[in-house]
Amino acid sequence: MKKDFLQIIVEDKKQEIAAAKHRLPERLLREKALIPRKKRPFLQKLAQPGPSGANIIAEIKRASPSKGVICPGLNPVTYAIEYERGGAAALSVLTDQPHFKGSIHDLKRARESTTLPVLRKDFLISSYQIFESAVMGADALLLIARILDPKQLKDYLDICNELQMNALVEIHSEKDLEKATRAGAGLIGINNRNLRSFETDIHISIRMKSLLEPDQVAVAASGIRSRKDIEKVSDSGIWNFLIGESLVRADNPGALLKSLLGKDLPEHAQQP
Repeated sequence: MKKDFLQIIVEDKKQEIAAAKHRLPERLLREKALIPRKKRPFLQKLAQPGPSGANIIAEIKRASPSKGVICPGLNPVTYAIEYERGGAAALSVLTDQPHFKGSIHDLKRARESTTLPVLRKDFLISSYQIFESAVMGADALLLIARILDPKQLKDYLDICNELQMNALVEIHSEKDLEKATRAGAGLIGINNRNLRSFETDIHISIRMKSLLEPDQVAVAASGIRSRKDIEKVSDSGIWNFLIGESLVRADNPGALLKSLLGKDLPEHAQQP
């Protein structure tokens, strides 16, 4: 049976973590993670709609398995500054190297160059990576419900609380949502892309939003490319959007971000 993308990447992560533990044992990493650090409010920025009615988590993303290299020579500092100027509520930074060409260095540089809270986006399957996220300076991290069992997800959310970090729990299906809700997840990322087939449909967000608990905050991710997409999904009650590829590919990311937020711009400054 052919392995899907998630299986392949999880196997790669297991090897990465084993090598990292050899360099720095988890006990010592945990001690470093527990050193108090000033965190920027991630969940707070997303709890209510922004001035334009939407909040955008703008992503720094060099490549992806489905699209290949998206932005050769990407400078995380340049993008972070442009995103902040454009009105982003927060940043998301891919730190996976083998499949997305990202790095911890990208996250550190992006965070140092702005005042925005930063989400570490990676495939986290071990408590080791959560402590690592705190040490690198992430304010929040992504937990993918599909690759974690219920106990893992609950335990990892507890560790995040201990470290005063927010967790964005990614779902794609009703089964994922049930797992996330039972674990106590409050911030739910609805991925419109099926990570097994790479098919994308923004109606996934619209459908899944109706199943969330009243106190859960939703973030729509993948396939959001235009103001029209944002308005369509917003009608379901979602006001948070994680957008990466279209921003990274844009000639003027800051201008595109403003247009996505519905800010008036000269026609020539807007991206399709």
